[in-house]
Amino acid sequence: MRAVPIAVTALSALVLLTACDDGGGGGKSGQSGGRACAIDTVSMEAGPASVAPAAGDTGEVPVSFTNQSSECTLEGFPEVRLTGAGGSSVTREVPPAEGAKAQKLTLAKGESAAFTVTYVRGASGSGSFRAKDLRVVFPSEAGDPSTRVFRWSYGPIAAGDGEELEVSVSAYQRIGD
Repeated sequence: MRAVPIAVTALSALVLLTACDDGGGGGKSGQSGGRACAIDTVSMEAGPASVAPAAGDTGEVPVSFTNQSSECTLEGFPEVRLTGAGGSSVTREVPPAEGAKAQKLTLAKGESAAFTVTYVRGASGSGSFRAKDLRVVFPSEAGDPSTRVFRWSYGPIAAGDGEELEVSVSAYQRIGD
């Protein structure tokens, strides 16, 4: 007869956990309650990177920022895009890292957060994506996204099956105290 109380306890715990979900488990950067962090209210820097030295090696490019304004929130995953080099107008969106879990962060003025772009270096020539720029997109008060652009100087990015790039972005993480 102990099976019934254990099952009821487990079901109750599941219902309580579901009720606590704020809906911020994934998707693009944004907000649900509170003001979203805007690109013009944060200082932002890309690097220093752990550059992949040769084809097949993995590199990491951290992007950090500090809130310079009143309290704001980050939710979901960073929206990151890579634009092609050599006259290419191709833009590729960088997907979240497999298994990464988004979290909602509230940053007071002066607090910092970061995310990491992880990539596999491709061989020079075909089968790789030659990126020119790393673009970080934030929502804006007016509804139109704002973009900060950084030069990509970390080599070509390997393309896997179906031309998917071997690149991903981590969730936002608080840095500092």
